[in-house]
Amino acid sequence: MMLPDQLEKRRDTNQDELERMATILVSSGDYRIQKKLLRRSFVNAGDGSATRQALFIDLETTGLDPATDEIIEMAMVPFRYASDGRIFEIGDAYQTFNEPRSSIPTTITRLTGITDEMVAGHKIDLARADAMTRSASLIIAHNSNFDRRFAEKLSSAFADAAWACSMTQIDWAAEGHEGTKLAYLATRHGFFYDGHRAEDDCYAAIELLAKHQPVSGKLAMELLLQKARKPSWRIWAENAPYDLKDLLKKRGYRWNGDGDGRPRAWYFDVEDEMREVEINFLRKEIYLREAELFVQKITAYNRFSDRA
Repeated sequence: MMLPDQLEKRRDTNQDELERMATILVSSGDYRIQKKLLRRSFVNAGDGSATRQALFIDLETTGLDPATDEIIEMAMVPFRYASDGRIFEIGDAYQTFNEPRSSIPTTITRLTGITDEMVAGHKIDLARADAMTRSASLIIAHNSNFDRRFAEKLSSAFADAAWACSMTQIDWAAEGHEGTKLAYLATRHGFFYDGHRAEDDCYAAIELLAKHQPVSGKLAMELLLQKARKPSWRIWAENAPYDLKDLLKKRGYRWNGDGDGRPRAWYFDVEDEMREVEINFLRKEIYLREAELFVQKITAYNRFSDRA
């Protein structure tokens, strides 16, 4: 029987051999190697840089509508980051199931693997979730347009927070990637993970944010912060002529027909530097006059929220 130190030495030897073989395969140019993601407590060692805390969140729900559907699983992972996008310490996850008022639809169980038996008797610890949220400078999700709307129903702490989205606020296409799904992006960056639980997605996304991108050479987290810090503008084309609706659709405008307090009108979100360009387009091509337009400023504090 091998002693513990002998077993450890053998494991190290095997790992060294695997790394050597992987290096040979990659250097041939004929192979790409996918490495299983191992959770780590640090990406970079502390060097005295000022850091802030971010919180990566992932939710599983009974459906897509926050007005009627409910959260069935929540995971949150805190991590420290510098203003230049470097990631330092990664904290422990808070993961919990949450029993909804009604049974989980079979389509959701097939998609997530979460059953009624798994969530039975479980509830989100709101005090803990609130404390983690309020201690973070930034909340990140890999589809914040989805996660934020559900999270804000859960607690006002999420409504008060600044949010960013690792799926839509990084120009993955410009970096040479053909998709935005987390599992695909992980593969493109040389690792895979067990994506069965929400906390696995959180750790994988943080690992992704720590990677340099092939075109810009920048860290994904740096690109995310650059986008999240900038305001954008929602421009409403109220009372636009009906016969010009196809022109608006082609340009990217979306219709809001909900009775939610916002205009029943076409709207378009633009970056800060394109605000005046879009206003001029509406005045010259749609209204044919110097029309007064309803323009909303969107920041990290209301972006992705139904309140915007």
